[in-house]
Amino acid sequence: EVQKHSVHTLVFRSLKRTHDMFVADNAKPIPLDEERQVLHKVKMAVKLRTEYGSVLHMPTLKENLREKGGPNSGDPYGNKQYSGNQGQELEYLITGTHPYPPGPGVALTADTKVQRMPSESAAQSLAVALPASQSRLDANRTAAGVGDIYRHAGISERSQPPGMSVALVEAGGNKNSALMAKKAPTMPKPQWHPPWKLYRVISGHLGWVRCIAVEPGNQWFVTGSADRTIKIWDLASGKLKLSLTGHISTVRGVIVSARSPYLFSCGEDKQVKCWDLEYNKVIRHYHGHLSAVYGLDLHPTIDVLVTCSRDSTARIWDIRTKASVHTLSGHTNAVATVKCQAAEPQIITGSHDTTIRLWDLVAGKTRVTLTNHKKSVRAVVLHPRHYTFASGSPDNIKQWKFPDGNFIQNLSGHNAIINTLAVNSDGVLVSGADNGTMHLWDWRTGYNFQRVHAAVQPGSLDSESGIFACVFDQSESRLLTAEADKTIKVYKEDETATEETHPVSWKPEIIKRKRF
Repeated sequence: EVQKHSVHTLVFRSLKRTHDMFVADNAKPIPLDEERQVLHKVKMAVKLRTEYGSVLHMPTLKENLREKGGPNSGDPYGNKQYSGNQGQELEYLITGTHPYPPGPGVALTADTKVQRMPSESAAQSLAVALPASQSRLDANRTAAGVGDIYRHAGISERSQPPGMSVALVEAGGNKNSALMAKKAPTMPKPQWHPPWKLYRVISGHLGWVRCIAVEPGNQWFVTGSADRTIKIWDLASGKLKLSLTGHISTVRGVIVSARSPYLFSCGEDKQVKCWDLEYNKVIRHYHGHLSAVYGLDLHPTIDVLVTCSRDSTARIWDIRTKASVHTLSGHTNAVATVKCQAAEPQIITGSHDTTIRLWDLVAGKTRVTLTNHKKSVRAVVLHPRHYTFASGSPDNIKQWKFPDGNFIQNLSGHNAIINTLAVNSDGVLVSGADNGTMHLWDWRTGYNFQRVHAAVQPGSLDSESGIFACVFDQSESRLLTAEADKTIKVYKEDETATEETHPVSWKPEIIKRKRF
């Protein structure tokens, strides 16, 4: 009589039979015929040479193998040595990259008799003379660093001592690999720059001076203020030449065209205006932004204007037709600054969402988004000669490479809200902050060679100490700052200073650069 079982029991018995049937062959390679064995050997030989060829030629010292009972007993992984190689005397061992033979059926060559993981001491004592019979090419091979050996062997690099590397030392015609301590990288000596000193304070505005620009002919400069006016000043004498009224709120950005007699301005009234300087009148308005317009810039080679706004967008305008060519959307907070250049990427924006975006002008889309800053990016400046730029934020000033925005270095120490950056061809970077401090840096090394905190205008509150904008004139011999005490301050280099009277108080400190 057949015993009846529940469906549950029958299913599990079936599963067990299936499992028992296949468990014996689990992880066993499929037996190969002769042709496949040849192909498999070729494949494994190519793989071995391709992946581990760089270390297969590297010998290491015998570590008293006979005392330890031969290579098999010393192998921590219990690898068997092939019978074809048994009974032969080992001249040297190769620090293998795998704890097992390269593949089934592959005979180990004379160079790879034993494959085993190198101990820490073995990797660090890699110092035996190469055999005299080796060719000149082999003798000239560059020894890999200890870190390379560790990485190939799968051992954490952190276990090696800091600052150590393997170097080839030539002595008496023989090439020996020897351990040498490497110096930690140090900051190069910065270029000497003369200090800058305040030589003129210009008054006239009735509110914070928010923006400043110098005209291409270097005869005059223009400022925009919270008193809703735009003023044009003589650069040589500092006297007021002209006042322009038309904005109904704070003027946040001004720029003078080098291609036409036009001045462009933008403000917190959402307006972008084009002024004809022959008639001193507004001839065009650019409508489209939904909130305050914080900054603007002109393209150097084509008649295009770019503006950025609190509505989280930047807009590209055709100057002549007033048409909005592109709306650059992607930022998630106010866009504080925008810069243009002739090379790609042609537009760079910095935002209160802490990111910097590099834009494709033709497509109107983001090429790269840089997320390294932790706080709002209020200032971006392009180097006039190098293919690099800098960005300013309360956490750091960072330098970047075009076109992909590769990080170069941090300039740390200006611990304030950085509103503005300027750089000249001599490599002097200026950062101006909300607390009225101005730091001057050597662009190449990031060395802070001067700090300035000018006194506020008499009659102003100490709290009205802030720098909103700064710019070098066209000769780069004068530096103009727009400040919260309603003044424009003009600085110039101290002509009496020399490297002897104002030495660089620089020490070759070990570089500690952080990515973020």
